[in-house]
Amino acid sequence: VQVVESGGGLVQAGGSLRLSCAVSGSKFSINAMGWYRQAPGKQRELVAAVAWGDGSTNYGDSVKGRFSISKDNAKNTMYLQMNSLKPEDTGVYLCNAGGFVYPDYVEVWGQGTLVTVSS
Repeated sequence: VQVVESGGGLVQAGGSLRLSCAVSGSKFSINAMGWYRQAPGKQRELVAAVAWGDGSTNYGDSVKGRFSISKDNAKNTMYLQMNSLKPEDTGVYLCNAGGFVYPDYVEVWGQGTLVTVSS
């Protein structure tokens, strides 16, 4: 099972970016996926997560109202639309996928994509 992120880059404050995370692995049954953020000198924090079955979502307080998480079940891909970006959104965004390779529960992390927001 592998996850591959894309879509990071440099953007000015107030701008937008869209991140993608694709999961590969034919025997992997996704349960949930999420985006986490690792900023320099800070703990890794949850940005947003989505349940694969019912599509329920969860957001970190700092991004509520600005970021939107979505998924495409057919493509095993998750997206993060980031609007009204702030310099404090800068960091490495890591994709996490949790699910089953029966009978085991497996959790996989991507290598991350860097988002830099300039003031």
